[in-house]
This record gives sequence, C-alpha cells and structure tokens, in this order.
Amino acid sequence: MPVGTAATVKSLCREDLEGLGAQIILANNYHLFLRPGSSNVKKLGGLHKFMNWPHPILTDSGGFQVQSLSADDVAMCKIDEDGVTFRSHLDGGSLHRFTPQIATKSQIDLGADIVMAFDDSTPPNATHARTLKALDRTHRWLSECIKTWKSSSSKQTDPPALFGIIQGGTYPDLRQQSARFVIDCDLPGIAIGGASIGTKAQETAENIAFVREMLPKNKPLYAMGVGVTPSDLVSVIKAGADMFDCVAPTRLARCGQLYHPEPKTEYLDISKSQFKLDKKVINSGCDCSTCTSGYSRAYLHHLFKAKELLYHKLATIHNLRTMIRTVEKERSQAIITV
Repeated sequence: MPVGTAATVKSLCREDLEGLGAQIILANNYHLFLRPGSSNVKKLGGLHKFMNWPHPILTDSGGFQVQSLSADDVAMCKIDEDGVTFRSHLDGGSLHRFTPQIATKSQIDLGADIVMAFDDSTPPNATHARTLKALDRTHRWLSECIKTWKSSSSKQTDPPALFGIIQGGTYPDLRQQSARFVIDCDLPGIAIGGASIGTKAQETAENIAFVREMLPKNKPLYAMGVGVTPSDLVSVIKAGADMFDCVAPTRLARCGQLYHPEPKTEYLDISKSQFKLDKKVINSGCDCSTCTSGYSRAYLHHLFKAKELLYHKLATIHNLRTMIRTVEKERSQAIITV
C-alpha cells in the first residue's frame, strides 16, 4: 500500500497511482487529525472525495506516531492507562489527546475503508515486563475500539473494517498471547505491529512465524511498516503476510535511491557522478512509465542535482511500481502453485 500520510502520496496524483497499479493507499490518522482535522475532512465528504481517490483507503490509528514523533522529547507524549496526551509536532506546543474512542472515531470521520485499532506500540529493545505492560494496555484499548466501531457501524450503510493489532515485541510467548486475544475478537482483519516490525524483514518474518499457525486462513494479515526494499516484501509474503506499507519507496526516491535488482542494496544512487552521462533508463526490465518513456539516468541525475520537482514524480513512480510489480509477481506465482 503506497503511503499517503497527509492524504497525498508525495508528488503523485490519482492518475499516477492508478497507472502504476495501486489498488489501495494508506493515510495517517495522527497527521490528518492535526491538519486539516478529521471533522473538517468529514464535512468535505470524507477522504475519498477530499483527495479524489475512489479506491480503498486504510488509515493508521496514530498510536505509533504519537510515540515516535516524540521519541527525543518525553514531554511531548504522556501515556496513561486510558490513552495518550501529546503535543503537536507541527507547533511543538498545542496539546491533544488520543484515547481508543477518539482515535477510532477520528478514522471513521475520515471515511477510511479499513481502520486500525489504537495500540501501545512497544518501544525498541523493550524488556519483557515493559512489553507485557504495553500488551495488556493494547488489548484493553482494542476492546474500547471495538465498542466505538460497533456503535458507529450501526449507523452506517457501508461501515469500515476494523483490524486488531498483535503486539508483543520479539517475545514469542507475548506474540502468541496477543494473537489469541486478537483472534478471539473476530474482526475483519489482523495486523502485526510493534517496533520490531518493518525494521528488518527477517525479524518481521520471525515474528509472523511465532503466530502464523494460530491465525485464521480466511482473514488478511497486515504486516505494518514493511517494505524498505523489494526483497523485504518477498520475505514477509513467504512468511504469510497479505498486506504491507512503508514510507521507504517514496522517501528513498526523493533521496536519489532508485530500485534496481543488481546492487546488494537493491537501489542505484542517482546522485553519483557515474550517472552524469548514462543514457540507460533506471532498469530496462521495469514497466513503469518513467522507464518505458525513456527517461535516462543522466536526465534523472541532472534533475536530482538541479532540485527540479519533476525528479520527485519520475523517481517515485519507478520505486512504487517496482514494489507493486514485486507483489504482482509473487501473487501470480502463488496462483500457479495453487
């Protein structure tokens, strides 16, 4: 799922996204809650009308963002048993609060098709005791999210799907404990999250393996924050994940790192002088519009160095199409196998 944090996949319009094969995109509740405000988006007809995107949208709850954006300043975020009080990263001062009820209602007001439960995202390298505490809080909060979701859904003709999130860090016993709780809630989908998810594909695959045999076969499994490189997607697909998102493809594109299968890094650094006179396209085996239209590495190098806005569009299209093509290939192979 391409990430459109603030109701936009940076530098791309709807037609670009449709052209590269995006079926669903992700937006973030934390950012949209602060600006322009979920209630304002609702007044404007919801996210689909607001951003002119007629296809599915998933919103993250904001649980990860309230903690990660305040990681260097604990005064920015205070977690208690009922929710999180935080200061906006936009102005560093205005005070806001997320509870399971507020975060869930905000996502429903945005008009997302899939909404995520508000959770206590386990910090990196957390002890077993700290992880267990976050797990208990996450489970209690999930119960509150479900109440709000059911109450709102009863008033809607086409309510969103709510996904519960399995937490538990890198501890197999806690992952399994969390999986049992989320499975018993019988929600439309299941996600696996936490600081250990998304950072390293192999660790993510291991965390999925802790619980994979427990999970129902008829519900999607969403590995949150996965997809720095194309091989990351292959790794978690083989582990059992069905859905994934990551800001990396668009962020790397803007930083000059364009996906290519040959380097061990899986990308070319277009800022390097070696590309100044390179007439080849990024990847001759790629079917994205940037490559098939003949935009050369030399031209992209020039655009990047000149800080031209066109570079961001061409580079982002290539990186996202590479990721989506990777998923399409894995899907087709899975169908053939079946």
